[in-house]
Amino acid sequence: MSNANRRLGRIILLSVIGFALNLVGSRFALAANLPLFLDSFGTMLVAAICGVIPGILVGFATNMVNVMADPVSLYYGVLSVLIAVFAAFFARRGYFGKIKGIVISILTFTAIGGGLGSVITWLLYGFGFGEGISAPLAHYFYGHGMESVFWAQFAADLLIDLLDKTVSVLICVLVLRLLSQKFKEASYLYGWRQKPLSVKKQESMKRRISLSKSLRSKVMVCLSVAVLLIAIVVTGVSYVLFYDSMIEQQKRLGFGVANVVSSNVDANKVDQYLAEGEAVEGYLETKAHLSHVMNSTPDIEYVYVYKIMEDGCHVVFDPDTPDTKGEAPGTVIAFDDAFKPYLPALLNGKEIEPIVSNETYGWLLTIYLPMYDDNGECQSYAGVDISMKEIMADGRVFLTKVIALFSGFFILILALAAWLLEYNIVLPINSMAYVAGKFAYDSEEARMDTVRRIQNLEIDTGDEIENLYHAMTKTTEDTVSYITDAQKKNDEIARLQNGLIMVLADLVESRDKCTGDHVKNTAAYAGIIIEEMRKEGIYEDQLTDDFVYDVINSAPLHDVGKIHVPDALLNKPGRLTDEEFARMKEHTTAGSEILEKAIDMVSESESGYLKEARNLAEYHHEKWDGSGYPCGLKGEEIPLSARIMAVADVFDALVSRRSYKEGFPFEQAMEIIREGSGSHFDPKVAEAFLNAEDEVRKVAEHRGDTEKAAP
Repeated sequence: MSNANRRLGRIILLSVIGFALNLVGSRFALAANLPLFLDSFGTMLVAAICGVIPGILVGFATNMVNVMADPVSLYYGVLSVLIAVFAAFFARRGYFGKIKGIVISILTFTAIGGGLGSVITWLLYGFGFGEGISAPLAHYFYGHGMESVFWAQFAADLLIDLLDKTVSVLICVLVLRLLSQKFKEASYLYGWRQKPLSVKKQESMKRRISLSKSLRSKVMVCLSVAVLLIAIVVTGVSYVLFYDSMIEQQKRLGFGVANVVSSNVDANKVDQYLAEGEAVEGYLETKAHLSHVMNSTPDIEYVYVYKIMEDGCHVVFDPDTPDTKGEAPGTVIAFDDAFKPYLPALLNGKEIEPIVSNETYGWLLTIYLPMYDDNGECQSYAGVDISMKEIMADGRVFLTKVIALFSGFFILILALAAWLLEYNIVLPINSMAYVAGKFAYDSEEARMDTVRRIQNLEIDTGDEIENLYHAMTKTTEDTVSYITDAQKKNDEIARLQNGLIMVLADLVESRDKCTGDHVKNTAAYAGIIIEEMRKEGIYEDQLTDDFVYDVINSAPLHDVGKIHVPDALLNKPGRLTDEEFARMKEHTTAGSEILEKAIDMVSESESGYLKEARNLAEYHHEKWDGSGYPCGLKGEEIPLSARIMAVADVFDALVSRRSYKEGFPFEQAMEIIREGSGSHFDPKVAEAFLNAEDEVRKVAEHRGDTEKAAP
């Protein structure tokens, strides 16, 4: 069995146990006559261990079973759902392991079960006292200072629920402490569609995206708005249909009662009833019968018989109600404003539609049924008033039931959508973004590590996200392969470039029969100086990787201008005349001109090493004190690369044999460099050279061995 199947099996088992605990706990509390419910700690436990969705399902299942005994339990399902949501939330944030968190949890669950539950009960049953275990306490509060029945019941519900939720939370805390962290992690409902990321990586990804910009937030907001709009429309339509249905039902009731009234009143005697009243034989019996009809159902507010005339409604029959004494026969009652549009029809004895009014006698639905004498003339109207308050109270209860039912499913839909969104979209995309953000290009090993990290995600959503992942993986592999090939080609080009530089330098230097490996040695000395300066932190802002690369690789070109110096002058065994020395000095500007032409032939991005080569060629004979040539620059006016080459070039010239001299001993040459510090050489560069004596000696000795081995 796979790990995923084992996890699912464990979650199902724990959910069944939680469901059983809810049922057993509630039955035990009822049988033991405890002031507790104990019907939600199973929901809390499952939500805390397995996650919000199993917790909600356990809560719903518990309510479904309770519906068999009490159908009204169905409307309290939203409470179980909210308890599951908050239990999962508190558990993932460690609330059940801290005193403060436990207190917050108890108060939150109390507000849900006692507070919101009491409000739902009030909306369903009205303002009266309940009949549950909190009823005696509510009566006590009402009899000891609380004048409101609602607040007395509300306070009682809160206190009872506070006790219940305290016990339930403490049971959960105890069980959670007995379970190992490994067991809890293995029982949580994950839905990974890729290799799980560590909590640290998940938090890192969340911190990168603000809540307002998060895909999760945007989708959840859109979904919530859509579901809410659907809920409002459905609830509104349901309420309108219910309201219309109730009105039609009451209309049928009203017409039925009006027909009964009409059948019990002799329309031929209406004028006699108006003139003689109770003195007419049978009047009192008819009135008593109408009173009985009126009291036969609580929905009927008033029953009466009126004769409609120009001056108002003339009372024929008006039975007494418990609160109001009926009007005497012949009494004229003014028309309410709601009836004035119907006066022409009423005066002509025609039927009218039922009227809803809220005037003299309250908010009523009124039915007027014409009563005809034996000649077919309308003598009066049988009137029936039905209280709209009852209809609205029924509407309120209906609306409460619809909202309570929908709220639970609404939260379940959102929780399920959030879970699917998290594991099927957000985490796979964030995983790819996280790995892509760690893409490293600096070495082949780093690039291959990046490819392996992407391949190891193993995203398996089976949809467009997975297609995107495979496309990203292939693109990354192709990109890394291309970068690797490009890097190899760049390395080959760099080696070819450096080789050409050395060939060119050797061609120039080979005309001088005594310079030997001068270009190689000076490049080596320049590298030693740079490394020492880096080590000591000298000119560290200028010694970038690009600068170092350009200087070391272009160092062999510092004497490229000697190509313009005649061979006889280069190989003259004696001291040069002033004119000859002047001609020799021209190799600096000649070299600069040669390299300037080369710079003009390449792009700006590819001319870095040539620019440093030009600086080396033109200024490597400048001196720190300004006495050098060709420009007489001094101090830091001289490019740093040329100041470095000045030391390397002079030292190699000192220790090397020339046509006009023998090479100086190593120590003497080093002393000459020391003496020239601050006048000929940049003191910082000279100091770095002198401090790297051991490395310098290795190069110098190798040069000496090469000269001895030469024929």
